This record gives sequence, structure tokens and C-alpha cells, in this order.
Amino acid sequence: MTQRPPPEAHSLALPGEGGKLIAPSAERNLGPIRDLLVAIAPRKGRALELASGTGQHVVALAAALPGLAWQPSEPAPERRASIAAHIAEAGLSNVAPPIDLDATAPGWGARQGGQALVFLSNLLHLIGWAEARILIAEAASALAPGGLLVIYGPFMRAGQLTSDGDRAFHRSIVAQNPAAGYKDDFDVMDQMQAAGLEMTEVIEMPANNLALVAAKPSP
Repeated sequence: MTQRPPPEAHSLALPGEGGKLIAPSAERNLGPIRDLLVAIAPRKGRALELASGTGQHVVALAAALPGLAWQPSEPAPERRASIAAHIAEAGLSNVAPPIDLDATAPGWGARQGGQALVFLSNLLHLIGWAEARILIAEAASALAPGGLLVIYGPFMRAGQLTSDGDRAFHRSIVAQNPAAGYKDDFDVMDQMQAAGLEMTEVIEMPANNLALVAAKPSP
């Protein structure tokens, strides 16, 4: 049985040194996410992380995949400041300063075109379906031919919540935002395909999470 924190713990971030924020949830899932992307991500090109949060993930991913030019993005200014602090501490040359980007708003995909990789973790269950559809469509638009969209997080499995922890977490999310909650894995895959992508892998991850991987077809 997987026990999950209440929804507010997803974005809980504690003050660190030098203006950094540290999210315990990001620390917990960093290793599996890094291993996943090292195994499947392109080795060169541009990589866009959506909803980068505190910046803990993007600096670790940039260090592990140095051939990719990483662009973190985040709508919250205090989180962008934290991302910048993590980047400064890491001293990496393949991470750009964070940009102000709301992944649920229409139109950003064309402005961020040519990406070899678009990566999102732990956001779909916290937004509504209308926002999720926009996010997926814009991410597909941002990809270069052959590029990958990778979405990581908790999902319903064929319409079912498969652990007591997931059922409790889903209820707590919906109690705060009735439009949000766990998305069904097949519905998300259908949406990825409707956006013109081809599903390539569905990968079981620790703590009952999934990674949904789709590619933009080459001409």
C-alpha cells in the first residue's frame, strides 16, 4: 500500500542556503527520475522542463545529461528565484536561466519550438482536464520531429485508483479543487495521441507512479 502526503506537500519547499528552496518530495523522486531520463532521453538537443518548481530536478538532470541544453520554466517568481540559485550553485553551462511559463496556458508551444525533450513531473493530478489538454497539446507543438514528451506522476490505472494511499491522495486533491485529481492513464495517452504523438513506452516507477513516453513522428 502506497501512502502519499496530502496535496499541499507536493509543493512544500523549505528555505535553503543562498536563496534555494528545498522540496522534500523532489528529493524523494529525484533518483528514479534521473535514472529514467538517462535511460530514454535524447543525448543532444534542447530540453524543456515544465513546472520546474524549486530547481532541484533540472540541475541534477543537466549534470546527468550534459549533451542537452536545458531550459527550466516556472510561473511562480519565488520558485524561479530558487531555480536560479540552484543553477548558480551547480555551476553548469548547459542550463539556461528559468523562464516564466505557465504550461496550462495556450500558445507557448510555438514560442518554445524545436525541443528534443519536454519533461513534466507531478503536475497533471493537480490541474483540471481542460488545463491538461492544453498542456499536452502545447508540449506536442514544442517538440522537434523525433522529440520525446515524458510525463511522470501518479495516475489512475484503467479508471481505477490502485492503492489506499492513492485513493486518499486523490480525495484530498479533489476536496481542495474539484476540477483536479488523478487522471486516467489511458485518457492521458489518448490525449497525447490526439496531439499527434506516438506512444513509445509506459514505464512503472517507484511509489506507484508511471512515466508516459510519447514521440513526435519524423517526416
